[in-house]
Amino acid sequence: MKKGERADLAVPGAEFVVRVTPRARVAACVLEGDVWRIAVHEPPEEGRATAAVAEALAHALGVAKGRLALVRGATSRDKRFRLD
Repeated sequence: MKKGERADLAVPGAEFVVRVTPRARVAACVLEGDVWRIAVHEPPEEGRATAAVAEALAHALGVAKGRLALVRGATSRDKRFRLD
């Protein structure tokens, strides 16, 4: 996905539901309905996959990754991020 391709969704206070696939062979970031499906190469150890997901989501929204806050799901495949 190109940087800022979904910038129309980057509204302060918006929450994004994400389904993560760690250790994916091919990295991808796809919006299916209201759920983002993000596949990353990183393993789900020590928060590495979560950090990669935040970076991929920020890239798709065209915002800095520091503006995304993890609301729920630090150790789960289902996560919720809020844009501050």
